[in-house]
Amino acid sequence: MKSSRLLCTLCVLCASAINVFSLDREAFTFTNYDLNVRVEPEQQRLGVRGKITLRNDSATPQKIAVLQISSSLDWRSIKSADKPLQFISQSYTSDIDHTGALTEAILTLPSAVPPKGTVELEIAYEGVIVLDATRLTRIGTPESTAASTDWDQISTKFTAVRGVGYVAWYPVATEAADMADNNSLFDALGRWKSREASASMEIALSYPTVGSEETPPVILCDGVEPNAVIKGGSPKSPVAKCSYPMLGLSSPTFLSADYKSLARSNFEIYYLSGHDAAATNFAAAAEKAVPFISVWFGEIRRKAETADIANPDAASFESGSLLLTPLSSIDPKLAGLVAVHQFTHAAFSSPRPWINEGLAHFMQALYVEREKGRPAALDYMEMHRSALDKSEKETAQPNEEAARSLINTADEELYRSKALYVWWMLRDMIGDQAIKKVLASYSPEQDKEPSHMPRLIQAQTQKDVEWFFDDWVYRDRGLPDFKIESVFPRKTLPEGYMVAITVDNLGGAGAEVPITVKFAGGEISQRLVVKGKSNAVIRVEVPKAPEEVVVNDGSVPESKTANNVFKIENVDSAK
Repeated sequence: MKSSRLLCTLCVLCASAINVFSLDREAFTFTNYDLNVRVEPEQQRLGVRGKITLRNDSATPQKIAVLQISSSLDWRSIKSADKPLQFISQSYTSDIDHTGALTEAILTLPSAVPPKGTVELEIAYEGVIVLDATRLTRIGTPESTAASTDWDQISTKFTAVRGVGYVAWYPVATEAADMADNNSLFDALGRWKSREASASMEIALSYPTVGSEETPPVILCDGVEPNAVIKGGSPKSPVAKCSYPMLGLSSPTFLSADYKSLARSNFEIYYLSGHDAAATNFAAAAEKAVPFISVWFGEIRRKAETADIANPDAASFESGSLLLTPLSSIDPKLAGLVAVHQFTHAAFSSPRPWINEGLAHFMQALYVEREKGRPAALDYMEMHRSALDKSEKETAQPNEEAARSLINTADEELYRSKALYVWWMLRDMIGDQAIKKVLASYSPEQDKEPSHMPRLIQAQTQKDVEWFFDDWVYRDRGLPDFKIESVFPRKTLPEGYMVAITVDNLGGAGAEVPITVKFAGGEISQRLVVKGKSNAVIRVEVPKAPEEVVVNDGSVPESKTANNVFKIENVDSAK
């Protein structure tokens, strides 16, 4: 009998092994997580028990499923309907995890799951999460730099564990990602987040008090439940609840440390001993930013939370309205910008990265404009333009306009920097009040298709912006390249001039761009739509002889700006 059962098991495993070479690792979408997570800081251990629901989003029935966790964790059991499932556990090289590898379970389901069908699994796994930057050091990153980027760990003094893309502490299923291969990691991570955007997650996080300490630790996560509130358990083993009705762009994160707290109505700052002054300074900057955000979004919906990191060189991390950053390293001059970005996420959310992240960067530019004026805001945006132009030139490929579009891209330079410019250009086209009304009418639950945002804009302004979205959001047509082709001034009575200006756009994306005519003692600007690979003419009336014409003030990102200025040496012969 034992031999018969062993033979049966071997047959199942062999059948699974044959399929390893033809696996569709991304066939299933994880639609729900219900996890009990126990952290043991003294042993740096993590133990998880719970249930997950998978939906077959492929076009064919699937009998093989793949579940992946960090390589520092091990699978203990996988069940369906309380019956153990046979699975192969293997190492799978992928930089989706800080260790540079995953522990992959390849399991045979009780029956094939049809397209759009679901299966619920009971899972158990455990292991350690220690400081590990293998994925970075193996591609030549200095150890100190690598440790400042991949700082996730469980320890008695400081615990911080970020989700997939840093640590796969909850099950995922992706194709391999390689940090040495251009955007491989961002592409894999982007596909995962896109697939899981509507997934839900419930976590019961148990974090025992270390040693003889009676004070329970502060436990934080980036879900929607109130943080720092112990819900259940005992003083020695408190339990925190964390809820994600929709994962969206979140990378489920938990942390714990001996934090002190500085709380206000709209935000709370958790800081480490000795960082009192840094926390107070950041709070002052945050208080100043709150009214600015409220003008644009109304009442802030979620309390923004900031948690201190002990390593002063650690890279900041943001998920939703939770910001992890070394408070002692924040430049006081930039604290307001950091707070504005965070409060934008606390006041507004969207499952679309170009809306969610683009708006947060847009609000930073607006804040600079409010504090220092439009030229300073354009200088701030120029830093983003340089990185964006580089990204466009290095990675743009023929026939990839749709793949690199803002609605599909996983490239951060696009959905952050390019999206910043998209929002700024929209604001210049339709005005502040219209943008505010559009944002007030937006609901992430109703945003089911890419045309949702332009429809909201048209409803508020009766202005057709489809051509703009086609060039900047639905497709990646690169950047414009404006050139003043000709200038013809004509004297009018009594003293003025009518200036006819022809502007060429040598780039693929069209835009509404400012045209400025300068004269002694002043200047006059008007706006002109110049579509990609075409030209347009505008006539500007000025009170004195024109001396110079400038296309674009920096508000539209261009691939080249050397041909933006036309100097008029002789008014009568300008051309």
